[in-house]
Order: sequence, then C-alpha cells, then structure tokens
Amino acid sequence: MRFAAIADIHGNHLALEAVLADIQAQGLEEMVNLGDFFSGPLEAARTADMLMPLGLTSVRGNHDRYLIEQDPAAMHASDAVAYGQLTPSHLDWIRSLPFDAVYRGEAYLCHATPKDDNLYWLEAVSPEGIVSLKPIEAIEALAKGIDLPLILCGHSHVPRAVRLSDGRLIVNPGSVGCPAYDDVLPYYHKVEAGHPLASYAILEKIAGGWTWQFRNVAYDHLAMSALAAERGRADWASALAAGWVK
Repeated sequence: MRFAAIADIHGNHLALEAVLADIQAQGLEEMVNLGDFFSGPLEAARTADMLMPLGLTSVRGNHDRYLIEQDPAAMHASDAVAYGQLTPSHLDWIRSLPFDAVYRGEAYLCHATPKDDNLYWLEAVSPEGIVSLKPIEAIEALAKGIDLPLILCGHSHVPRAVRLSDGRLIVNPGSVGCPAYDDVLPYYHKVEAGHPLASYAILEKIAGGWTWQFRNVAYDHLAMSALAAERGRADWASALAAGWVK
C-alpha cells in the first residue's frame, strides 16, 4: 500500500499542478488531502476547479471552515480574497467534507488535531515565538483513542514525522502552496521553510510497518509571488519567493 498525502494548498494552483505531476511521476495512483485548500491572495477558484474533480479523500481545515462559517465582512484578508473568488458550488463542496476521516482502514486523517482544527499537533510555540517539536507525552495525549497505525495531519506547514512509543506513526506532509507565514496565536510566531518549494509526503506500508518520504517540488513560485505582491500582500510575496516572511 502506497499513497501520497497533500495539505495546505492555500490557493496556489501552480504548486498544486506541479505536485500532482510529481505524484504521477512517482507512479502513485492514490492520495489524500488534509485541508486548507483555498485561503490566500492567490487563485482559489482555479485551485478548486483543479482539485474537486480528483475525488480525493479530503478533510476540512480551519481556513476552509472559516469560508463557510464566517461573515465575509469579518473574514481575515486571506479568507476574504478566497471567498470572493469561490462559487456556490465550491463552497458546497467544502460543506460536504468531514472534519476527520479514516483512509482504507489504515490511516486517520485530520487537518490539525482530532478535536481542534486550529491547534498544532507536533509543534509547540513559546511566549518568545519559538516553534519547536512538542514533548512526546503531549503528542501522544492528542493521539489517545486513535487505534490506527498511521496518523496524518497538516496545519503547521512543517514536514515532520513522529513515531509514537507504541509504534504508531504521525506524519505532517508540509505545505503544497505556502512555505512560510506568521500568526499571532498562541503567541506571535513565524513558520518558515527557508525555501520556496512545494512539499508533500509519500506513505508506504512495508513488512515492518509504515514508512514515509518527504518530497519537495519546484514550480514557478516567482509568478505566484508576483501575484501576491500585485494584490498587496508583501508577506505572501516574500514567503512564496524565498520561504521567509519579511
């Protein structure tokens, strides 16, 4: 059993296009999608038109939830831009998606954590804004009750794999379309890949259990950076150009 996991596309249709091509080149016919599909100052509708026909097993992310729950006038700028591009059928598709899912009886899927779509599972943020790996006890506490060998999450945009003490594996595939961002919760912090490439993961079940491979894919990131700059988002322009928030 071998499949790809993608997450956090954030409206970057060129990054998604490149990742889908790379997945095909790896000989993979199956993939799952871990949410935050459209939010950002890029091309939400084009991303939706590319993504929806694939029929992937998908779960809804926190920004996807904002698009269907919040008043457009109260949305953050990234969500508001995406909302303005999406059609009623795009929004209905988001509404049809679950918070979490089980894939082929082997993998538990969620965007962030099993009970909170806006909480990092594998990362902790200090009051000084330092992002680091959580202690294993805190990671395992969030996995309590999930009786599956493979757990997939996104949200932090950080490619990371953690083997739990009982052998279960948690993998975050990183972000397809947004290599860096800043946030104010729980404290102001930045998450920065330090490069502009798209990220995803390949999961494979072998005799000894589940293994993973992280892949980075080049695409025309400067075109997307220029688009973000045209739309007045210098933070996104910097992130897409180089993987740092300036």
